[in-house]
Amino acid sequence: MRKILTHTVLLFAASMMLLPAESINQLSTAEKKAGWKLLFNGKDLKNWRIYGSEKPPGPGWKIEDGILKKLAMIPGGSIITTDEFTDFELSWEWSITPGGNNGIKYLVTEKRPSAPGPEYQMLDDAVHPDGKLGTDRQTAALYDIIPPAADKTLKPVGEWNQSRIIVRGNQVEHWLNGKKVVSYTLGSDELKAAISKSKFKDQKDFAEKISGHIMLTDHGDACSFRNLKIRAIEP
Repeated sequence: MRKILTHTVLLFAASMMLLPAESINQLSTAEKKAGWKLLFNGKDLKNWRIYGSEKPPGPGWKIEDGILKKLAMIPGGSIITTDEFTDFELSWEWSITPGGNNGIKYLVTEKRPSAPGPEYQMLDDAVHPDGKLGTDRQTAALYDIIPPAADKTLKPVGEWNQSRIIVRGNQVEHWLNGKKVVSYTLGSDELKAAISKSKFKDQKDFAEKISGHIMLTDHGDACSFRNLKIRAIEP
């Protein structure tokens, strides 16, 4: 048993091997021309603050070798961009630890603390309890509302996944590792019906289009981010 556990730990450590810091969190010339901007430059979090506060991210957020890490069991607060976004494409890479849970929320408002905004779920689907409650709580879902496509491709725990969120007008898409896995329409009857069956059923304006922040959540589990970038798009 000890040999098996040691082997598992070594495999996990190997999967987390990092690229040189100078090769990540960079924009190509083409990306700059397309309007992409970094939300995380690999060095600091000057464009982020704690949700509901003007304070900077807490000690639970750490930058190491160009990677933004949410440390397990060390409070850092859920953090939001200082800027707001309306129509955009958001792209990032992430990895999670065994049993981990995290998420990115978007169209975030500070006027609705119990439900700041829709959430792109990031989870250890096989182990975390949420993954067993239903597919609408698994990775790439619109959390607790819309499950992702059944044929999504999720990398093993500890490896890097690439995700995207596209908000264009009232149309929203979740992408995972190059494939669109969720699509819905803000304000639609279909979305409102799905919300009415979720934990957000009492949030009357949860299905509406607004300008809002991007949020990295603090669920107490370890999670890592890199290549976090965004660009405005035409509605």
